[in-house]
Amino acid sequence: MLILSRKINEEIKINNDVTIKIISISENQVKIGIDAPKEMQIYRGEIYDKVRESAQIAAQKIKEIPADISKLKIKKLK
Repeated sequence: MLILSRKINEEIKINNDVTIKIISISENQVKIGIDAPKEMQIYRGEIYDKVRESAQIAAQKIKEIPADISKLKIKKLK
């Protein structure tokens, strides 16, 4: 892990297309701004964990789909 000290308005660059800027600092909170390409997904850590967990649950459910799809057919009323 890289640990850096930054002051307000100082930046961290990641590759050529991501900039992290320190916006404000209070007693126990640091506000940062992230400038990155729109196609790059950025999540807070706790949200990322939930998204990953949901994806794993969905992948598991796909494996549980019955092999006999005839059970999924809807019977038409005459």
